[in-house]
Amino acid sequence: MNSFPILSSIIILPLFGALISMLLKGSEKDVSKNVRDLSLWISIVELGLVALLCYQFDFSNSNFQNIEKKILLSKFGISYFLGVDSLSLVFILLTSLLFPICIYYTKFSIKFRSKEFMVCFLALEALVMGVFSCLDIVLFYVFFESLLIPMFLIIGIWGGKRRIFASYKFFLYTLAGSVFFLISIIVMAIVANTTSIVELDNYYFNTYLQKWLWVGMFLSFAIKVPMWPFHTWLPDAHVEAPTVGSIILAGILLKVGGYAFLRLSLPILPDATFYFADFMIIISIISIIYTSFVAIAQDDIKKMIAYSSVAHMGYVTAGIFSLTEEGIKGAIFQMVSHGIVSSALFLSIGFLYEQTKSREIKTYSFLVKSMPTFSFLFVVIVLSSIGLPGTSGFIGELLSVLGVYKYNALFGLLVATGLILGAIYMLRLVREIIFTVDKDKVLALKDLIFSERLLLLFFAITTLLLGIFPNLLLNFIDGYTLKLIANF
Repeated sequence: MNSFPILSSIIILPLFGALISMLLKGSEKDVSKNVRDLSLWISIVELGLVALLCYQFDFSNSNFQNIEKKILLSKFGISYFLGVDSLSLVFILLTSLLFPICIYYTKFSIKFRSKEFMVCFLALEALVMGVFSCLDIVLFYVFFESLLIPMFLIIGIWGGKRRIFASYKFFLYTLAGSVFFLISIIVMAIVANTTSIVELDNYYFNTYLQKWLWVGMFLSFAIKVPMWPFHTWLPDAHVEAPTVGSIILAGILLKVGGYAFLRLSLPILPDATFYFADFMIIISIISIIYTSFVAIAQDDIKKMIAYSSVAHMGYVTAGIFSLTEEGIKGAIFQMVSHGIVSSALFLSIGFLYEQTKSREIKTYSFLVKSMPTFSFLFVVIVLSSIGLPGTSGFIGELLSVLGVYKYNALFGLLVATGLILGAIYMLRLVREIIFTVDKDKVLALKDLIFSERLLLLFFAITTLLLGIFPNLLLNFIDGYTLKLIANF
């Protein structure tokens, strides 16, 4: 136990900021500025707390650390149980990095009801932190499903023309799978007489029961990832969401499903995981190939990147269910890399959209002339997206493919075809908007201002840093990975 409840502080601080934001009064202009400034400082302090958490973390210890536990319902064994290992710490750190960037960018993209937006956004950060730090499966479920509410509001209120349709589709899709997850939780709690994830990891469910429990979890987690054929809510949600909504959706919320597979399905239900491994990799291959072809056919930049996200998350699920050290490390690396790269891509499109109010590829032409800084940084980020050596995308995809190839050579080759397809649609995008000359298209756009350059530069440097020095992350998750694969 730790004297200072740092994990509780990380969860409560954004909620405290949301509460203060709700109480602020005054003119729309003054309140918007004050709430934004308050939220930015809250997110910076949050980042500082996460940095302290990383500093205190013992990377030689694969067990959960910074434990906080308090019984909530003793009759049912439900407790307020928090703790982190290297897996959860990775995603807590990623979350704490992306939220300040998004909050800063809202001053360019959120033009009305800023106070309400910041309340939703801070609440979302708190819930995400809860998902990555809780060790009670009932508490996990509460955080896991509560994420829907602020994101539903962000898309439905501040989204595009079809925001109502997109927000309801997002909410109903993800809520539908939650029913089966809840049933699995109830059964596990009754059979094992505990809701502690740590104790469930050490409890053996018979193989027949494991398969049914695994299916219940799969339906919820696969929708969250999302995997084919449960992915159709994502393109609509991305297209209609405001820029910062798309960044958090792609950068953080899509990782929650993959994290749930790694935190719950694999360690608690190892026999069922091994039984369904072929099925999961086949579905992942379909996700990669099918959504890549759909991305090639898109004329809307945001929708193209949305479909590419489904394809990239296919590497994640394929790597996870290869049940190899290379595959699982590659999956985690890919989740982090995709969180950085997809966030940068959606931010880039946001910069263009603010000037033209268009997401169509045909709108743009020869941006290298009018926006040279943007063009350079955008190309770097795209190269990471397609997995160029020296970028984080290469490491994640390479390890995932190697893990799947080690599991089954044919599966590995099929997963690798996504590398070629991804290069086709992303390089086509670069060619069309950056280097193609067409006098009938918009040519003269303003290049990035200083703060926008810093934001994109941060993403570009991060993806290059992880690509050149992958051990910064691989060593980070080494203990967790070795402990996990020992189950198989």
